[in-house]
Amino acid sequence: MIKVTLLGDSIRMIGYGLKVPALLGDDFEVFQPDDNCRFAKYTLRGLFDWNNNMAGTKIVHWNNGLWDICNLFGDGLFTSETEYVENMLRIADILVSRYDKVIFATTTPVDPQNPYNKNSDIEKYNDLIVPLLKEKGIIINDLYKLVSSDIDKYISKEDFIHLTDAGIEACAKQVADTIKCVSKTLKQTDDQKDDTHANNSNSVGSPV
Repeated sequence: MIKVTLLGDSIRMIGYGLKVPALLGDDFEVFQPDDNCRFAKYTLRGLFDWNNNMAGTKIVHWNNGLWDICNLFGDGLFTSETEYVENMLRIADILVSRYDKVIFATTTPVDPQNPYNKNSDIEKYNDLIVPLLKEKGIIINDLYKLVSSDIDKYISKEDFIHLTDAGIEACAKQVADTIKCVSKTLKQTDDQKDDTHANNSNSVGSPV
């Protein structure tokens, strides 16, 4: 059984995170915080509290962005570009050092009627962080591309930010499919390690 941790804001907590465990099936154990992981610095702090629950995790699927990019008071985004990148890279370094595979889900778009979040800002922050995470070997799950393909279908008209039932289904499927795909590479790596160990063991004491 492969242990997976899901980290992220309410797009995860009351969105795709509700469906992913069942889609992954019995071959996977899933941990996800009951807490909303909110903005990047909150997630960074949470990694300390969630550490014991994450023990044994092989794959982490993670998203942060919507809280960082909101402009609640009309005086600018909640998290500056510099702070966002710094916090996200700190999270990335911790995750990469502790777990076998890390997947980052790009920040999902909002309905254009959203008064506090703009898709141009979301795109800018995605474009800022994705290349830097790729450099660290982190796999990218492009939920922004998926949801932006049909915002009217996938984003709620009640709050202009959360996923509709159709959006939850679509994102959950893509998250689960991505995790399953990554898990295959994980198994291949383990098999290669086993083969190498077996070959080395067989060579010990053999005649030259």
